[in-house]
Amino acid sequence: MDVYNLAFEWTATNRHWLIEVPIRIVAYILVVLLARYVLHRMIDRAATGRTRKRRKEGEPVSRRPPLLRHLRDRSPTGAAGAKTAERRQQRAQTIASVLKSTVSIVLLIWVVLAILNVLGVNIAPFIASAGVVGLAIGFGAQNLVRDFVTGVFMLLEDQYGVGDTVDLGEAIGEVETVGLRVTTVRDIDGTLWYVRNGEIARVGNMSQDYAVARIEVPVALSADVGRAEDVAVEAAEQAIASDSALAAKVIGEPEMLGVQELLPDQITLRMTVKTRPNAQWSVQRRLRREILRAYDENGIELPYPPGRMPAVVGGLAE
Repeated sequence: MDVYNLAFEWTATNRHWLIEVPIRIVAYILVVLLARYVLHRMIDRAATGRTRKRRKEGEPVSRRPPLLRHLRDRSPTGAAGAKTAERRQQRAQTIASVLKSTVSIVLLIWVVLAILNVLGVNIAPFIASAGVVGLAIGFGAQNLVRDFVTGVFMLLEDQYGVGDTVDLGEAIGEVETVGLRVTTVRDIDGTLWYVRNGEIARVGNMSQDYAVARIEVPVALSADVGRAEDVAVEAAEQAIASDSALAAKVIGEPEMLGVQELLPDQITLRMTVKTRPNAQWSVQRRLRREILRAYDENGIELPYPPGRMPAVVGGLAE
């Protein structure tokens, strides 16, 4: 009987630690796990992009994920629908990953502090220490923090995406991956550049909305400039009209701007054509070839015709 009473008294005395504390700790953990699951589920659903079909044409139309509906979107539209949907989905998934990581860290810190408080530990020194440690880490890893913050804003502002051709200063080429800390760019020589987001001071995106093919053709000083301009425009229009693949890349009419440069031995004419993103270079090469062929057929003289050479270095004339 004495043993029973002693055990009852001990249990009553330590009831707080044997029953209340474990129940509160388990309750906090369950609440955090439930909140994490619900929030992650909401973020995943907001980052999910779906497609709907047009009633008349029956073609799938990309729709922005809910996570991006209130953000600026500069993804190309039109014929590149599949690429647009893929880029939007990648952007949404990256932002969702950042949000889920932030939610997990915040909930973890909260549950640890809550459990320490339940155990009777004074958490005020921990909070003060965390502030000092966070400040020290911030000073020591300021470049990493800057890269991360810059990467987040690049994603939110949709400055560029995978497949875009960009000019990041030292690196010019096609974007292969977009991360929160590093962007990789493949240049024309095949070199893969790893560019830290915090080091990117400016971004020149050549793949947003549309591009402009700039065709410059030299002609001789003795050539009829007006006729040379007409022949160039006519050759470009015929090439676009006769080639469906070329026509798919062009979204505007060829526009002759006229004489771009006048040199002692040649005149340079400039013509522009609005094209789809990333198509300006192939359009330039094709139209140059067609214009040179048309000049040859119509007798438009080019600089340095066969049998003649320009003055050599030192002032010796032909």
